[in-house]
Amino acid sequence: MKMIKEFREFAMRGNVIDLAVGVIIGGAFGKIVNSLVNDIIMPPFGALIGGVKFSDLSLIIKEKIIDASGVEIAPAVTLNYGNFIQMTFEFLIIAFAIFMMIKAINVVRRKKEETPASPPEPSAQEKLLMEIRDLLKK
Repeated sequence: MKMIKEFREFAMRGNVIDLAVGVIIGGAFGKIVNSLVNDIIMPPFGALIGGVKFSDLSLIIKEKIIDASGVEIAPAVTLNYGNFIQMTFEFLIIAFAIFMMIKAINVVRRKKEETPASPPEPSAQEKLLMEIRDLLKK
């Protein structure tokens, strides 16, 4: 039972829950970026360079093997560099989005640091001394 209690305390810490939320949001954000790259950015880019679909770009290392009856015995071995190009675009977009988010957080943090903090309230002893001082002045 002690182990379960210890695990519950660990799992309920704020940073673990924040991490779980971050992973879930990151997964959803990754799907959005994947769609952005595959469905919006790459098709026009491929059209600009001659109607190329990047996911189809590959270099055949070994041809597929087909027997006499036309049945494929072994698939072709390919180097899919087009898919690598797409993944590189996805990475750059995600990295840029994270950079912009961190930059915005840093701007807010700097503004918060620049605002002057109000002076601390005097302690009870200091208040008493100020009252005595004011009474002596009279």
